[in-house]
Amino acid sequence: MQFLFNVFKGMLIGVANVIPGVSGGTMAVSLGIYDRLIGSISGLFGAFKKSVSFLLPILIGCVLGIVCFTYIIEYLLADHTFVTCMAFVGLILGGIPILLTALKKSMRTRRKKTIGICGIAAFLLAFFICAGLPLFNVGETGLTKIDVSAGNMAILFLLGIIASATMVIPGVSGSMMLMIFGYYYGIINTIKGFFDALRAMDFPTMVHGVLLLAPFGIGILLGIFLIAKLITFLFERFGVETYCAILGLVLASPVAIFINTGLFSMLTSLNFWAIAFGAVLLIAGAMFTNLVGEK
Repeated sequence: MQFLFNVFKGMLIGVANVIPGVSGGTMAVSLGIYDRLIGSISGLFGAFKKSVSFLLPILIGCVLGIVCFTYIIEYLLADHTFVTCMAFVGLILGGIPILLTALKKSMRTRRKKTIGICGIAAFLLAFFICAGLPLFNVGETGLTKIDVSAGNMAILFLLGIIASATMVIPGVSGSMMLMIFGYYYGIINTIKGFFDALRAMDFPTMVHGVLLLAPFGIGILLGIFLIAKLITFLFERFGVETYCAILGLVLASPVAIFINTGLFSMLTSLNFWAIAFGAVLLIAGAMFTNLVGEK
């Protein structure tokens, strides 16, 4: 039962990674599994069996979430932008009580009564980085189709490392980084093309997809492992400040989502029912994440 529950959590993390502006790391924080996820990745070789037993269902769910949601993300963001984003804002904000509990526990462990100047600085810096990052997205869709070449494969490997690092860091969206670099829709279309070819047994198209997705996937795995090591070090040495920074990233995520999807310009054109439905989804998402995180 716990295996299936973790698969479900992995699916939510995978879906979050597909949406520009939403962070898979933030979703992991909201679901209450971030600390254990980072610990399992960074300690993979030290406690292999224990780490794999936890990571395997998360990985399976993450892949399922990415594959399934890849087919509907463009439709939802194009035709139901407001309610889709409000649902994910609710899912993100629902994890704040769990994050605050972890922060208080870290303060007690280190015998601190306040977060201090360093904690406040870490919070503010993280908040403004997360909220300001979407401003670098100039709104161009970039490549919609990626050709197989040594140069593109090398670029995809490097993008995998960059995207994975931001996927692991709460509040920083890996898909948004891909959009900034102009490869988001190209990768989304490559994933869809690969699975369409798999169903049709179109081997040339499948090979094309593998040649592009393999270096990207290797880059993601390498980046996740490296950044997990760094975050583990930060938790051990600067636990309170690290939690403050994560809290800043999480609280800035709704601002980043609204900027990245152009919602600020849409607010004046929304009707009452769209706003009401969005508010309901926000509350439901927050309650859902809080319940799942506590479980």
